[in-house]
Amino acid sequence: MNFNQPQRQSLVGVLVMFTDTFQRLIRGLWPILVIWLFKFNELNKAYVVLGTGSLLVLVAIVAYLQYQNFTFYIDDKNDEFIIQKGVLNKTRIAIKLDKIQQVTINQSFVQKVIGVYALDIDTAGTQKKEAVIRAVSHELAQALKIRLLEGEKNDQKLTDNTDQEAPFIKISFSSLVKIGLTSNYMRSFALLLAFVGTVYENAQSFMRANEIDDSQVNNYIDERLAMFSISIIIIIFLSLFLLLNLVRTIIKYFDFKITKQNRSLLLSYGLLNTKNTIIRPEKVQIVSTSRNFLQKKMDTLNLKIRQASGNADQEENDKQAIHIPGCNTEERDKILTLLFHKIPEEGVMLRPNIRRLIVGIVIYQVVPLIILFLFYHFSILPIQEYLIFVPLYITFTGLLLYFGFRNNRLFVTDEFIICRKGVWDIEHQIIEPHKIQAIATSQLFWHKSANIGSITLYTAGGTISFHLGDFTKIKELVNVWLYQVETTPKNWM
Repeated sequence: MNFNQPQRQSLVGVLVMFTDTFQRLIRGLWPILVIWLFKFNELNKAYVVLGTGSLLVLVAIVAYLQYQNFTFYIDDKNDEFIIQKGVLNKTRIAIKLDKIQQVTINQSFVQKVIGVYALDIDTAGTQKKEAVIRAVSHELAQALKIRLLEGEKNDQKLTDNTDQEAPFIKISFSSLVKIGLTSNYMRSFALLLAFVGTVYENAQSFMRANEIDDSQVNNYIDERLAMFSISIIIIIFLSLFLLLNLVRTIIKYFDFKITKQNRSLLLSYGLLNTKNTIIRPEKVQIVSTSRNFLQKKMDTLNLKIRQASGNADQEENDKQAIHIPGCNTEERDKILTLLFHKIPEEGVMLRPNIRRLIVGIVIYQVVPLIILFLFYHFSILPIQEYLIFVPLYITFTGLLLYFGFRNNRLFVTDEFIICRKGVWDIEHQIIEPHKIQAIATSQLFWHKSANIGSITLYTAGGTISFHLGDFTKIKELVNVWLYQVETTPKNWM
């Protein structure tokens, strides 16, 4: 395939552009559409039909112009990938081939029905995809992906070797079920707590508004029956949350396969929206593994890979990370060996100072209880009925703080830095020292006497922080890491 000449997307891609434009239009006009829906009987039906038809025609014209004006090609002279697009405002995007970080092949439900694929092209320079090609054939998508990632100038035959190679890791359906049932417990608990609190507040407001006395309600409702009913409702909603999380996990990561392709890993997964992406080991910045007590017993875990990104927001970096769910220990070791050429080991261990636990107790227990006592003492708010939850709050936050402190460790070897953290889901963040881009240390004046401080490691894929450790040891490690960054022949991407 010759990518040196401008070419367009597949003609059937007009349907993809039509649906995308129509969806954006609906999202922008939904308040007006809701009003029309409630006042449908009062509207002139002829005007409604004429307006709807005109809108569809306009969307179709815009979609065709988007297809007609969208071209892409590779400029071998300047080593650039060029995209030209636009209906009224014409745009020319030039991306250096050696700056391309990742090329992902996606296929939404509409694209799957039509039989085309989308290409997302990303570099480490911005927070969003630099270019998106919405509709090309599978053969062209694979060839263009290899061409962009390899940056070759010769006319060698570009083929997709994934059809000839069997996946060396395939996440089974049972592994997805295990991950779906044992993940996001905190989110499910928070939703359940919010639901119970909302129901309780609404019930109290209704009783106060209608001047209903609690004693009158107790006369008509058996206390044991009420507790049994509440327990059943809580179990039903908790089961519903777990079921929704299970279904979401299966749909998103269905048929997850990892295949070796030259020096890279090819990942493909998805039931309704299919994704196909390549990971190059030298471009990997941070690798995280996490699992909880139940997942440990089932020998399953989550693996997250962060590549270089232009986004400074840690939360956005987490969203852009590549997730591999449901790996067992053996599969995890295979992936880590391919990414790092060996299995990272824990070396010298740094512990946080006990002051970290004390500060957490002061912030999350002492201060809230003092505020609660002031409210109770001066009768600012009617909180007497909530005082029974104080022991539960102290116990719950105390356990969170203790296990968070106990699990927080920093392990250092000559080749790897591993930061362990978490309360229920224990996460290990792994980076190589030569991929560090910046290091920040901090020490508050009241920490100097205890010789403790904090450190943050910045990479192109996110940050890793460790707080209130031995500051003398931290400074020694900073000198070692800076020396490694300056003298290593390895590239960070």
